[in-house]
Amino acid sequence: MLGRPKFVLASGSPRRLSLLNQAGIEPDALRPADVDETPRRGELPRACANRLARAKADAALKSVQLDDELRGAFILSADTVVAVGRRILPKANLVDEAAQCLRLLSGRNHRVYTAICLVTPREAFRQRLVETRVRFKRLSEDDIQAYIGSGEWRGKAGGYAVQGIAGSFVVKMVGSYSNVVGLPLYETTTLLGGEGFPIRFGWLNATAV
Repeated sequence: MLGRPKFVLASGSPRRLSLLNQAGIEPDALRPADVDETPRRGELPRACANRLARAKADAALKSVQLDDELRGAFILSADTVVAVGRRILPKANLVDEAAQCLRLLSGRNHRVYTAICLVTPREAFRQRLVETRVRFKRLSEDDIQAYIGSGEWRGKAGGYAVQGIAGSFVVKMVGSYSNVVGLPLYETTTLLGGEGFPIRFGWLNATAV
């Protein structure tokens, strides 16, 4: 990885790593942050996403500062929130949570917010918030139970993964698709490039999929 600054992804999400790889960026290290993602009382979705992305970046920075190999790296964190109005839906880990989310989303519009936070080598923080509007079809109870049986919803904000079976639930989407998956690529690469990270460094030897 000689020839470019070090890059750390402050996430253990396979989806975020896959999206970064899609953009031709390979992190030098993953530093998932152990942060309590419970929304605060009365906290709005935008504020929650921004706060958690910053908290993850702060935690990753502390880890990187203790690592001689990574000190001075670019650090990227992100947090995705699914909301119906002002109501933040959980990252579903239980069947009842997932079923409740899907019934709430059925036939309705919702919004997906992803906040990204970039820490530069000089330890300056840069944040962006991206919003996508999504409308689900009306889900039957059979749809809901079969989807729960797939297991794809586990750990996903709002109880679904748009890159899987739930993509067939989407009637309409306004905004960034990669944002709904978990990392808005346009905003991420623009932010990195604006801070001097060579985002095209890995493109030359990228193999076509």
